Formats: sequence, structure tokens, C-alpha cells
Amino acid sequence: MTPGHRPSRRLRLLAIACAGGIAVAATALLGGFHTELHPVTPDEPGATRSELVTTEVVGIRTFSRPDGISVATDVVYGTQSDGALLTLDVCSPTGDTEAGAPRSAVVSIHGGSWARGDKGNSDWRAVCTWLASEGFVAYSVNYRLVPDALFPAAIDDLGLAVEWIRQADNAARYGIDPDRIGAFGGSAGGNLAALLGARGSGSLTEGARVAAVAELSGPTDLGHEALVVGNAPAGLQRIVQSYLGCASLADCPQARAASPLSELDRSDPPVFIGAAAEEFIPLAQSIDYVSRLDRLGIPNELVTVPGTLHSIGILDATMRVKVAAFLHRHLVAP
Repeated sequence: MTPGHRPSRRLRLLAIACAGGIAVAATALLGGFHTELHPVTPDEPGATRSELVTTEVVGIRTFSRPDGISVATDVVYGTQSDGALLTLDVCSPTGDTEAGAPRSAVVSIHGGSWARGDKGNSDWRAVCTWLASEGFVAYSVNYRLVPDALFPAAIDDLGLAVEWIRQADNAARYGIDPDRIGAFGGSAGGNLAALLGARGSGSLTEGARVAAVAELSGPTDLGHEALVVGNAPAGLQRIVQSYLGCASLADCPQARAASPLSELDRSDPPVFIGAAAEEFIPLAQSIDYVSRLDRLGIPNELVTVPGTLHSIGILDATMRVKVAAFLHRHLVAP
């Protein structure tokens, strides 16, 4: 989550004359809606950039996509009441599963300060194909962004995506087990992945619930005490304030509902946390999150690395092994 400002996205009409299959699917899905639809993907090329702002080949950029992975782009998973058309990409292993068994699924959530980024930028496409190379069916999801949509728009979109993925016909279409859905995210996407895991309670196999969470560099406590009293970077405070739509973090009741740490309960899934020691998101965010997970008896794993790299900038070969092992361990077939 780098400090910065994304230019406002222009609303535009959905271009119906795109690939036939997507158009047919969208028409069937949207038949009951009468609003003018606009895609959630930002128009401006700069808005699709990764939160990994360095030009260095680090983190996920050290991954080379192997053969045997298919990518379906811009699959419609729903709309919201403001007319936003929501899409995701699906990265799938093309090899047969053992005895035709369905695969585990992982929802991949891009970062960008809740205000920019895109499922299809080169870094997050690499995340999607890396997850597929590990044997998961990965769903790289776009969600509504600031300033056009404030909290809870993004997490509402992601909950809708999980529900769509879990529907029997969609699960069968992509060969996944709807009882084994996990979430992975970085930066703002890490916050959203963690919040997706903490939202709701009870069974991890129903509705928008997920069975495992892995997040990198996600801010987990957006409250005044953690950010202002805790001396978080001023840029982070401004980003959070914009996302929550508050005049001041000192008077921002929605911060609690946007904070995974505050929303946890004992029924929530296991969590993997990765962070760099000197990055933009204070390490205290991860440490306090782990303390809360421990108090609730929720299995968790914290991996810290030296340096200042952020989010998928720390997703190098070593970190990829750790994240994949965690997801495999907690998304195994019963």
C-alpha cells in the first residue's frame, strides 16, 4: 500500500460488443438490472499499476509462468446497486486432478491503497498463475475502488465473489470443491483477505466464508489508537481516512468493521501473515494481529523478512513455498 493519489476514474458504458461468451454470460446474469452499467476496471492505464512500485525484479517478479496453465479473463461475477460491473480472472491448472477430484480454490486480491490496481496487471497476473502452478484454481478479483466507492464496497464485492465461486454450477465449471476456498492478498488486498476471513461466523463452507487466509503487508487495525497514537506513517493515515470516508480518524466508527483484528471470532479460519520489518505498514500491525489470533485460538503463522519491500515484493521463492504450504495444509480434502 504505497502512499499516493489515483486520478478519478471516469464512468463509461459497458461495451457489449466484446467477446461473445462474456457478453452472453453477462446478459444472462444482468437481465434483472436496469441501471446503466460501468466496468469496475479503471480507464486510466496508471490506475492498473501494481502496488510494487520498484522496477527491480523482486518478489513475485522472480516467478516464471510454466506451461500447463489456462487463464480466463474478465468473467462477470455480479453487479452492485451503483451499476458497477464486477469481473474476475480465473487461472487454472490444465492437468487432470487425481481421479478427477475437484481442486481447492484461492481468491487472489490485488492491492493499491483501496484506490487503484487491477487483477490483470503483470504482477497480479503472475500471482494468479503462480497459485495455479501450485495446483489451485485461482480467482483474481476486481473490486470497486476509492473514490468512487468507499468502505464497505470492496469487501462487499469480495463476499459476492466468494458466493459466486461457491455456487454449484460455477464450482463445477471450474472444477473446484466449494468447501475448500481460501483467500490471498497483499497490501490493501491483504487487509481485505484478512477481513474476508474474519467477516461472519460459523461454518467455513457456506456463503462468503473462506477456509484459509494468507496475507502480506495488510493493515489489520485501522483505528485511531493503532494508526495515530501508534505513529503510523502519515501517508497510511491519509489512505485509511480516504478509504473509510471519515473527516477524522479520531471520529471514525466504521474503522472497527474495516479492521480484521477487531472482527475476529473463534470460528474464523487459519491465517498466514507475511511482512517486512521496515516497510510502509508498521510491523506492529502484524504482531498485534497475531496476538489477537493467539488469544482466540486461531491457528496462524507469521513470517517476517528484513528490509523495506512491501506486499508481493516479498513474495520471492522462499516466501512462495511458505504461503503455498500453508494453503495446501489448510485447504486439503477432508
